[in-house]
Amino acid sequence: MKSVLVDTHAFLWFVFDDPRLSADADRVFSAQDIKKVLSVASLWEIALKVGLKKLDLGMSFSDFLHRCVQTRELDLLAIRLTHLISYIDLPFHHRDPFDRMLITQARVERLPVLTSDKRFSIYGVHAFW
Repeated sequence: MKSVLVDTHAFLWFVFDDPRLSADADRVFSAQDIKKVLSVASLWEIALKVGLKKLDLGMSFSDFLHRCVQTRELDLLAIRLTHLISYIDLPFHHRDPFDRMLITQARVERLPVLTSDKRFSIYGVHAFW
């Protein structure tokens, strides 16, 4: 089974049926033969934005985790020591710390990334939308 690391915005756009989600991305979420991997860093980013009132989930964060994360067929990817070691050496083409962690995890785990952010490719990560 193929696996793909899902960027935070792609996950949110899928969950909330946002029209910015590409047709290809929608097919990935629907595919039974593709394992969707969500980084704990994405959940941390969502929690931070909710706490700062920059993101309204329409429900509590706890309910979001239950309804939108636990009930979907997602594999959660923890932040491992190998990710942190690799993170330090990542060039600063991209300044967002959460995206940098996703890039690092994609590189270490050898996963393609479902993202609309074209800057991921600069790092040698296979990114598609």
